[in-house]
Amino acid sequence: MNSYQVIYEVVRQIPRGQVATYGQVAGLAGLYGKARLVGYALYRVVDGDDVPWQRVVNAKGQVSESPFRNGSDDLQRSLLEAEGVVFSANGTIDLRRYRWQPDPTQFLPDIPVEG
Repeated sequence: MNSYQVIYEVVRQIPRGQVATYGQVAGLAGLYGKARLVGYALYRVVDGDDVPWQRVVNAKGQVSESPFRNGSDDLQRSLLEAEGVVFSANGTIDLRRYRWQPDPTQFLPDIPVEG
């Protein structure tokens, strides 16, 4: 299983109406310190994939804006709001309320990861 596949497996487990941070996903995928890799992997998700990419936000609880996302910043917020996630007036999600808190023992740290 390559790094992207492991990341996608973690992201698929984030429940509707909850979010995780890039760093949190990296840690759960056994890719500690590789939050940016999570961002690269999620950028590669295409329409029709079963990866709920919109549920991953930055450590500040915000949608990470990028000119390379071709307007999907607004789409991400809309998808999260449709799931019941509330943004503050400054565009921040209350991570104390909406952050996914999985049982870390459900993630196997010995998943072989290539590349």
